[in-house]
Amino acid sequence: MATLIGPRGGPIASVDTDFPVADGLCDFSKLASVDLSGADLDLFPGDPRLRSEIRVVAAMSGGVDSSVVAALLKYAGYGVVGVTLQLYDHGAALKKQGACCAGQDIHDARRVAEALGIPHYVLDYESRFREQVMEDFADTYLKGSTPIPCVRCNQTVKFSDLLATARDLGADAMATGHYIRRTLDEAGRAELSRAADPDRDQSYFLFATTRDQLDFLRFPLGGMKKPDVRRAASALGLQVAAKPDSQDICFVPQGKYADIVQKLRPGASAPGDIVHMDGRVMGQHDGVIRYTIGQRRGLGVATGEPLFVTKIDAPNRRVIVGPREALLTSALAIGESNWLGEGSLEDACVAGVRALARVRSTRAPVPGRMALVDGLPGFVFDVAEEGVAPGQACVLYAAPDGRTVLGGGFIASTVSAAH
Repeated sequence: MATLIGPRGGPIASVDTDFPVADGLCDFSKLASVDLSGADLDLFPGDPRLRSEIRVVAAMSGGVDSSVVAALLKYAGYGVVGVTLQLYDHGAALKKQGACCAGQDIHDARRVAEALGIPHYVLDYESRFREQVMEDFADTYLKGSTPIPCVRCNQTVKFSDLLATARDLGADAMATGHYIRRTLDEAGRAELSRAADPDRDQSYFLFATTRDQLDFLRFPLGGMKKPDVRRAASALGLQVAAKPDSQDICFVPQGKYADIVQKLRPGASAPGDIVHMDGRVMGQHDGVIRYTIGQRRGLGVATGEPLFVTKIDAPNRRVIVGPREALLTSALAIGESNWLGEGSLEDACVAGVRALARVRSTRAPVPGRMALVDGLPGFVFDVAEEGVAPGQACVLYAAPDGRTVLGGGFIASTVSAAH
């Protein structure tokens, strides 16, 4: 019941309004037992059209979150079209538990679409995903930085190519299962706000969403708690109700990042020196791609003090190590960026706007001020932050509560607190 169509630029099939309906459709009356008060289902406030006249593409990864989004949109009366991306199809990744966008997940998305009685399309984006996400992942490691492929995937494949395809399918909006809220400011412009559930908030991975994309995107789960999402799936009898959440990076089997880099860039594991900050050569390594800033385990050097990776000198194939205090960062500079706040990012830095910054997805935003650092837009922490790594994202939130996403960028360089 699924139709395979090519990536943007290939043939786009028209949506069949007489799409065959599967036996045993979901009974939406069972949602009465589920708390849906946090679901944002009024996608177009004030729109005079009947919801049945509004077409929404639901990005379906095969997981419980995106499946419930498709279900709630159907329940709310919209004309829903499910779209699933096939991003990779190789080796052990197909069988990896907690992955997405391959093999079993496509099958799961198809079965949910059948249960909902909605059209479902599978888009082959393997080559685009490899070029924009996997290749960038490998090259970033080779430069001695730490990549965030989930941000790249959202930025390029999902919120660029897929969003354009949704428009080609005649959609009025595209909805995803991300835990983030789309709110409106006083001028009626769309903005990104952190999810109601801080433990599920995905704003860190969505900072690169542009204003144009935000006008078209919707996030129905931003105000919901995860247990209620699973209860909704269970009430509807969706077989993904108890499916584990995606873990780690989808295309990296068993979490072995270096193996993927080596496969994509043969010869990437060139050996080099492990050097202490004071200049002492402590040992040898078998490739800078196997190390990240802040790493302590697996260094292969024995000393009387705990050592951490403080810097990666990729051009000279050196891994620099030192004491934990050497990881403290007082400021950082941002390279590639996206800005959703007032004016421009540069203007905010010149003005020293107070904000909160988040430098890892697992950390809470911390206060400081925006500034120019080494001639680039940047951020100065009120209290030095530990283990800030080039290549990772610095996501900026409006002070004082950090509710609204101002934007952010990829960390280009850092300033040691010791300096």
